[in-house]
Amino acid sequence: MNALALAAAFVPRGILLPESVLYGHAFAVLSTFVAINTVMYAVLTIVKILPGVRLPRRRSGRRLRKETRSIYPDGPL
Repeated sequence: MNALALAAAFVPRGILLPESVLYGHAFAVLSTFVAINTVMYAVLTIVKILPGVRLPRRRSGRRLRKETRSIYPDGPL
């Protein structure tokens, strides 16, 4: 066997945390913060994709046109 293959066999493939860290209070707080942050950004992304909501406006009598500007002159104002 070559030395590189032998070294690769004994080196761990990822970073592993001890079980005491995973069940600790600080890790629970951090994971809760990350979960809330992820949900918040997902909601903001979905809201940004959806079209904006337009509320109907009431027109007072002063703001109504006195004559139509339509191509149909006998149409409603």
